Amino acid sequence: MPLEQVLMLLVAAAGAGWVDAVVGGGGLLQLPALMMAGIPPVQAMATNKFSSVFGTASAAVTYALTAKFDRQVALPGAGLAVLSAGLGASAAAAISAEVLRPAVMVILLGVAAFVTLRPALGSVAHPHLRTNTRVTVAVVVAGVGIAFYDGIMGPGTGTFLIIAFTTILGLDFVSASASSKIINTGTNLGALFVFGAQGHVLWGLGLGMAAFNIAGAQLGARMAIRRGTGFVRIILLCVVVAMVTRMAWQQFG
Repeated sequence: MPLEQVLMLLVAAAGAGWVDAVVGGGGLLQLPALMMAGIPPVQAMATNKFSSVFGTASAAVTYALTAKFDRQVALPGAGLAVLSAGLGASAAAAISAEVLRPAVMVILLGVAAFVTLRPALGSVAHPHLRTNTRVTVAVVVAGVGIAFYDGIMGPGTGTFLIIAFTTILGLDFVSASASSKIINTGTNLGALFVFGAQGHVLWGLGLGMAAFNIAGAQLGARMAIRRGTGFVRIILLCVVVAMVTRMAWQQFG
């Protein structure tokens, strides 16, 4: 691979790590960059997961040390996510992305409208919403439903996790982002186990990208913690718009 392509992939990995650490959606940068380098789609997805798991895990550690995350949801959710994402990755070949993409676009547009029309969402925590039933629902939605989707397709996983935690449990955006990183680490691991067993991961390239992904993730996590919920909200809306635009181009372009 030419040096300029390798440098492009390393820069994309750093940017993806930053976006993933704040609101999720780093695949917007990293996955297209891998495919632009001429890497086949399945290998690109597998290498993307390999690189991302390091950045997501490092962001999760940073959040855990310096911000609050919901242990009661994040830890069991992450365990379920490993299995669910692995099942999703196994089923990915049997489910057409062209069928799923329009539905995901509609959901993301709904998320954007919901966040825009409810400016108080995620700005402060609402602990009165938390009940044992809601905790169970959040674990199942995040650790099973969203994790399975991440294994099949992936775009928007971090965003869906944040919205789930703010709406179901009343977490603020920073705590929701911190909790989502724990579960997203599990989804990446589950999908990676399947892709690795199938021989699709480009390990050497993935390790180099992982180092830059970690650097970007550390910067993103620290900025989110320092700047607070308003910053996370703005980045979340920007990422949602970018994801819908890219998926519309893939579907109709």
